[in-house]
Amino acid sequence: MERTNVLNAKGQEAGFTLIELLVVIAIIAILAAMLLPALGRAKDKARAVNCLSNLKQLEVCWHLYALDNRDLLAPNSAISFIGGGIAAKDVSWCPDHAATDTNSVDLQTGMLFQYNTSVSIYHCPADRSHVVDAAGNELPMLRNRSYNMSQSVNGCAETAVLPPPIGELPAWKTFSGIIKPAPAKLFVFIDEHEDTLLDSQFGNPVGIPYFLAGWFDKPADRHNQGANLSFADGHAERWRWKVPKTPAYPGQPVGAGEQPDFQRVQDAMKLWTAP
Repeated sequence: MERTNVLNAKGQEAGFTLIELLVVIAIIAILAAMLLPALGRAKDKARAVNCLSNLKQLEVCWHLYALDNRDLLAPNSAISFIGGGIAAKDVSWCPDHAATDTNSVDLQTGMLFQYNTSVSIYHCPADRSHVVDAAGNELPMLRNRSYNMSQSVNGCAETAVLPPPIGELPAWKTFSGIIKPAPAKLFVFIDEHEDTLLDSQFGNPVGIPYFLAGWFDKPADRHNQGANLSFADGHAERWRWKVPKTPAYPGQPVGAGEQPDFQRVQDAMKLWTAP
């Protein structure tokens, strides 16, 4: 059999057969096939950890705002109604337009930005959604923001008033007023699905009359069929969903097998009670 000859470190001739070379190449290919999935999982885990860190930093900003403003929670008044129209937008923790903003100018006018001026903490590293232009065409840049704030925390109570007997959206205005669920069970920020992130408030029917059980906004599932959330006591954690959250659209009915996920989100928000 033909032999390929090379010189070793001592200048001596050393040879490898073609079969030996093919065996080495095959072994390398097998090892690569075994390692690539593990590397992929490691990258996914790193993104999830980075996302949790972002949420904890935003949570610190949220707490600092309340400390500086005599217990008042940061305004959460940027709401877009399903089907069009805006309830309020002028003063908010983040009055940007995540789907269309090609810069961070509006994001930086948010009431929390002064406490941490890093734009990157508003974006989940696993979120690969792109900005679109006015015609809906996808642009090269990624979005600036991936997270929304729960309507339960100062969620535009004065301006988003619904017809009787509903009245105001259920929301707390002060940190000390948070009772049920307790701060450790009430989420503040959530990793939201890019298809429902029309504004910066995460809305939910939470037992409001005349609203069917459906997603006003829908959580993301980009962390191995899960989403990251931060809570009013300052901690952050990942929730894994029973079923995938794609496809998603505002006002989407609760899908088959999805009721436990929907109820879990509702249980971590302030429920509506009759005025």
